Amino acid sequence: MNNLDWNLLRAFLHTAEAGSLSAAARQLGLTQPTLSRQVAAIEAQLGATLFERAGKTLALTGTGLDLLEHARAMGTAADALSLAATGRAQAADGVVTVSASDMVAACLLPSLVKDMRRLAPGIAIEVMASNAFSDVLRREADIAIRHAQPDQPELIARLVRQATAHFYASEDWVRTNGHPRSVQQAAGAAFVGADRSGKYLTYLRQHGLPVTDANFSCYADHTTAHWALVCQGLGIGAMMEEIAQATPGVVRVLDDVPPVHFPIWLVTHRELRTARRIRVVFDLLADGLSAAPA
Repeated sequence: MNNLDWNLLRAFLHTAEAGSLSAAARQLGLTQPTLSRQVAAIEAQLGATLFERAGKTLALTGTGLDLLEHARAMGTAADALSLAATGRAQAADGVVTVSASDMVAACLLPSLVKDMRRLAPGIAIEVMASNAFSDVLRREADIAIRHAQPDQPELIARLVRQATAHFYASEDWVRTNGHPRSVQQAAGAAFVGADRSGKYLTYLRQHGLPVTDANFSCYADHTTAHWALVCQGLGIGAMMEEIAQATPGVVRVLDDVPPVHFPIWLVTHRELRTARRIRVVFDLLADGLSAAPA
């Protein structure tokens, strides 16, 4: 065990994560027979079966699962060593991809990107509008801004702050329909729906609002479109406080209804955190997003 070959361990790691020999072989630039021999060699060296084979697919055994986390840790260390050896770990330049929900990408990130260009001019920021943790897991994004804590061990996350949302309507809507302030007044008001499956309706009811499907004047499943419908006077919608404050022509309604609180998390892959440009952007985003609205 003391003489375990890193190339064999890497073969195991890629095969475990890819789920098949053919996919792992393509990632490593090896032929499938070569990779198969390497996997067989590490199993022979350890005296244990690491995969259960079912046709072309592979599933980890209990021993394989135990070894996987250790292999990942060694892989992270090897990547960091490679970055440091080539000098890339110290290079604060290049492109960093930041993934965020559509509304955060459109309304909060532009000013932060402007600040980051001033503070780190060698770094170019690519903004990706997406809600999936898989962006980071698949290395499609370097950093993600999310409203839930990830539970994948490959990811690291920092809680930036708790954000607040309220209910808003356009000034024209309020002039026409009055200014509802209480839970009871919400029953007769029009709302912009977020989906037709009932999830948003259930959420509003759980928040204490006595609404039904009849309250929805229209629907939009993307937050930017949802907010645009609110701004056009089609009904009431919830929005993050700082975004609403920066939107002309809208006013807060249902003032007596408790605000919505939700977390803002910064997420990145453990391996990516070793690149200095990503650390720089991660820290600058944390500073910029931590400021609560005035």
